[in-house]
Amino acid sequence: MTEHRVRSRSMRALQRLLLLSVTVLATTMGISQQTQNSADASDPVLRPNPMEELRKFEPPADEEYRLGRGDGITVDFVGHPEMKLDTVVGPDGRITLPLAGEVMLTGQTRAEAAQAIEAALSGYYANLTAQVVVTRYVSNRVLVLGAVEHPGMVTFDGTPTLLEALTRSGLMTPGAKAAQLPERCAIYRGTDKVLWVELREMLSTGNAMAGIRLRRDDVVYVPDLSEQFVSVMGEVQHPGAIAVTHSATLVTVVAQAGGLTERAGANPMIQVIDPKSGKTRQIRFRDLLNPAKGQEILPKPGEIVYVPRSGFNRATYVLERLNPLLSLLTVAAYTGAL
Repeated sequence: MTEHRVRSRSMRALQRLLLLSVTVLATTMGISQQTQNSADASDPVLRPNPMEELRKFEPPADEEYRLGRGDGITVDFVGHPEMKLDTVVGPDGRITLPLAGEVMLTGQTRAEAAQAIEAALSGYYANLTAQVVVTRYVSNRVLVLGAVEHPGMVTFDGTPTLLEALTRSGLMTPGAKAAQLPERCAIYRGTDKVLWVELREMLSTGNAMAGIRLRRDDVVYVPDLSEQFVSVMGEVQHPGAIAVTHSATLVTVVAQAGGLTERAGANPMIQVIDPKSGKTRQIRFRDLLNPAKGQEILPKPGEIVYVPRSGFNRATYVLERLNPLLSLLTVAAYTGAL
């Protein structure tokens, strides 16, 4: 009798699990269909607003400065003027204190750096209060590449902006007409974020978002007026812009980006995303290398080629970046959160 009850409970539990799985699948498929229908109807809820995407991309105007490599600082100790220290944050992100030795400061605010210094010296001084002042800003760097007069690293004392970076790189000169400027430029952040800025349109209409605030180590790429390119992101050796020629294929653009990293695994699901329409194409890497499959993809200018990390292929770049609602439900279904 007991065994029969156990089997009955197990069967009911299995039925509930199957029902839940079918419900989740139906919900996900329904939302996918809704997303497609909404995209066709230009639904403003599911299709991201470009201006809103720009606002989300830039850091807050009052974001506190964080120390970086090369920054010059002065450390004052209340009541101990003889301990005043003028130093530079080293390439490893550390400074060296008398008695205490090395202290990691990179990535910390001035207040956090003072606390770290106080903690390092607490074994030698009681009730010590430190104050950190930045005397030289060096780590606020932005790399500007492409069709500019002075490509390279641009350093800022305060928060860098796109217009400042372009001006100091020689792209925007006094009296320049909007028609002489590139139609678009790209801002790369890390290995998995890229934002297109409709530069010419924004400047011609006086849109303030043309001066979007940048983050440290962003890369601004300005294509030539005649140049066409795709952005190769994710697990490749050299993420960024790759020029597209008439003979360019998905294999060649991935190769130009240095090939796959070890974290991509042996057979990642490569995604090709059109940021304007939100549509995505996917193909296994091994299928690209197998002529018998006949699945060569020709990337189009402006598209994103994204190589995900191994073991995380399901949470796709396009869902995460372009459709947060669908991404949430899909990832929840995979993780069992539903």
